[in-house]
Amino acid sequence: MQIESQANDPIRGVWRINSMIHKFAALALFPILAACTGKPGLVDASLGGPKLDLEEYFEGHVKAYGQFQDLFGTVSRRFVVDMNGDWDGKTLTLTEDFTYSDGYEEQRVWTLTKTGDDTWSGSADGVIGEALGREKDDTFNWQYRIDLPLPDGSVKVGFDDWMWRLDDKRVLNRAYMKKFGLDVGEVIIFFEKQ
Repeated sequence: MQIESQANDPIRGVWRINSMIHKFAALALFPILAACTGKPGLVDASLGGPKLDLEEYFEGHVKAYGQFQDLFGTVSRRFVVDMNGDWDGKTLTLTEDFTYSDGYEEQRVWTLTKTGDDTWSGSADGVIGEALGREKDDTFNWQYRIDLPLPDGSVKVGFDDWMWRLDDKRVLNRAYMKKFGLDVGEVIIFFEKQ
């Protein structure tokens, strides 16, 4: 009888519903709070690396190493990229040959056009619309949407891509991925000029 009276206790039932509402609210708010985390900006002070001019840095051969991480920081996939850039005075053609840790291979060819002293536009297969970027000192920010290929299909995501030139040979890249306006993961890439 004691157990039955606890199961039918209206106060305990209200407490359970209240507890479920709090759990649901916390789960619903998590993506919103995660989207509010601090991100870099072009107004941030330069950290003293050499100026990042895309046409100068990416002309020739560059090797890159990177990984995809989900919103919780779990690494889901690693890759190596062999890149070759050709600058003709207005357009940088950047051929990227990806080899992923799961054996998947992909080639992406970017056509980047210098539209001002420090501004760029670009396109590549899978990019939805136009990619837009801006250089400032040792920093470059690149924003675009892409239909990102996966071994079992693809996913449309937005990229807020940040690069920092560390020295003459190295660039660090951190790209924030969004879907439906919410952060879903990030890509960390280390570039090394050959």
